Amino acid sequence: MIALTGLVALGLIWVIGSALIFSSQLERIPGLTNLDPTGSGPVNYLLVGSDSRENLDPELGDRFTASGGQRADVIMLVHTVPGTNTVQMLSLPRDLKVEIPGHGTDRINAAYAFGGPELLVATIRQATGLPVHHYVEIGFSQFADVVDALGGASVSFEYEARDNQSGLSVAAGTDVLDGPAAVAYVRSRTYEEYRDGSWVGVDQNDIGRTRRQQQVLTDLMHRATSPGVIFKLPWLARSLGEAATADPGVSVSDLARLGLALARAGEVEAATLPVRGSTEGGVAYVVRVDPEAAQLLAAFAAGDPLPVPAAP
Repeated sequence: MIALTGLVALGLIWVIGSALIFSSQLERIPGLTNLDPTGSGPVNYLLVGSDSRENLDPELGDRFTASGGQRADVIMLVHTVPGTNTVQMLSLPRDLKVEIPGHGTDRINAAYAFGGPELLVATIRQATGLPVHHYVEIGFSQFADVVDALGGASVSFEYEARDNQSGLSVAAGTDVLDGPAAVAYVRSRTYEEYRDGSWVGVDQNDIGRTRRQQQVLTDLMHRATSPGVIFKLPWLARSLGEAATADPGVSVSDLARLGLALARAGEVEAATLPVRGSTEGGVAYVVRVDPEAAQLLAAFAAGDPLPVPAAP
């Protein structure tokens, strides 16, 4: 009994110490004041992957050269459905055509470049009608560190695949991608597979990118909530703390509750706003397709099962 009590005490110290490490590293966004108050419905976390080159990891090399300003590269709303073990993820394509308050029509990721997190939140709320309760941002360079802290990301490849622009190069089969390789995969825009003796471009669009992002994030969620992660907590806490920037209202306990919900999740539902390609004035966008988009947004807002998209 004494030995067991000692182990429990050591476990608590380990967990509390990890939480303190995370809290001390987590950067806040003091100017982010336009978030919605939480109510009785699902609490929406806006997860943003930034393409900032600041503090770029040397392991990523020169694959991601400066592209004229910082933009939101991944835009995803995540919540747990109250009273269930279901986690829902809703991705908004970065090239989605929207009206940005004060800036007119543009791609949704431009809102971040124009006005940072606050304008991005306002644009998402206006474009989707969904409330945004919390904001968490991760730079893609730091995302690589998080992947490594979790032991990689498991992805299955039907064919040998590559992206000469992002630096991705993998053989067919299931592979555990390290941090730089996972970044190359989720950011791939010129993805190719080796089929029948030649390289073929596959899913080289915003929707393909979004699918790859959801695939990696789902695997990372499972890894982050597995029993063995307890042994990695201090390193994971430091990596997450250094990678993440959050709104002033989100607390360590908020994130812990979200993490607990993810650990208990019996199902992860991932969907992307239904869109189609469009070119207007020489600018390539994706535009929402209704009524499918409206139905998906309504289901996500209510925490109802997300509709399955019709086969193309």
